Amino acid sequence: MKSILVAGGTGYIGSHTVIELHRAGYRPIVIDNFSNSHKGVVQGIETITGDKLDWYEGDCRSEQFLNEVFQKHPDLQGVIHFAAYKAVGESVKHPVKYYDNNIGSLLQVLNVMKAHEVYNMVFSSSCTVYGQPDQLPVTESGAWKKANSPYGYTKQVCEQLLKDLSESNPSFTTAILRYFNPIGAHPSAAIGELPNGVPDNLIPYVTQVAAGIRESLTVFGSDYDTTDGTCVRDYIHVVDLAKAHVKALEWTAANAGKIDAFNIGTGNGNSVKEVVETFQRVNKLELNVHYGERRPGDVEQIYASCDKATNELHWTADHSLEDALKHAWNWQKSLKK
Repeated sequence: MKSILVAGGTGYIGSHTVIELHRAGYRPIVIDNFSNSHKGVVQGIETITGDKLDWYEGDCRSEQFLNEVFQKHPDLQGVIHFAAYKAVGESVKHPVKYYDNNIGSLLQVLNVMKAHEVYNMVFSSSCTVYGQPDQLPVTESGAWKKANSPYGYTKQVCEQLLKDLSESNPSFTTAILRYFNPIGAHPSAAIGELPNGVPDNLIPYVTQVAAGIRESLTVFGSDYDTTDGTCVRDYIHVVDLAKAHVKALEWTAANAGKIDAFNIGTGNGNSVKEVVETFQRVNKLELNVHYGERRPGDVEQIYASCDKATNELHWTADHSLEDALKHAWNWQKSLKK
């Protein structure tokens, strides 16, 4: 059983990936400082897997903490690095926070990996590296534009750092996964997206409005050059996204010394209005929805070409938008029990 360090493994995407790693026969070793997650997630993971989780509380920017974990697990075969702040809007308001954590944590992890001769990494990147693309669907070879937010820029910097490292040290093997918009929850409703404070992402805000936690939903911008005036995104079920990490680990094992990037999405673009209306329809609910001003940092529309992931990682998304929205609502309802 191969041991894999999962940095940020109790977060939204990380926790679902831990489950898929376990299902695939890996032994996930989880580290997290719980800055944007909860310790109750550990129980949710253990409920789904039926197994005790190896986890440690600490910050990826701490060399001492990382060294202690690596020393306890000398059999580590690779690292999946999720540990980063991820809210576009918050990054515009607090850029230094994002530069410090997102870039700083990766630097420290890479240094400790090298010291312990662990050279395989799957890196959590984002479609925000593309900025507002000239052509859709966007491919991995598409030119990067100026990032629309500090969050997006930190992902550009981290990707460049990994490329520079790969050129200087061919021992490192890295699969970069450029996520589009993950939504949904585990079908068991034992884990899901659980942001601290006011949600910055669309779906947890929608589910909190549906649950009566928030009074209304404000859609940021209704005058974009799209079919209905609202932003268009590629919404992917979080379980499908989690499975892509397992495929990416397999890729690193078979491609020593290489680095490459892969879009992870559905290949379909859905507008914010369409998503909200679909949520109401599939869950038989009616939300209080308002349309407001555009939000700084948002791109108008983006969705993926996933041909490269299909051909090289042998991965495709299986769940529909309706599936994801049903699972998100089931997860929200489970929190009230």
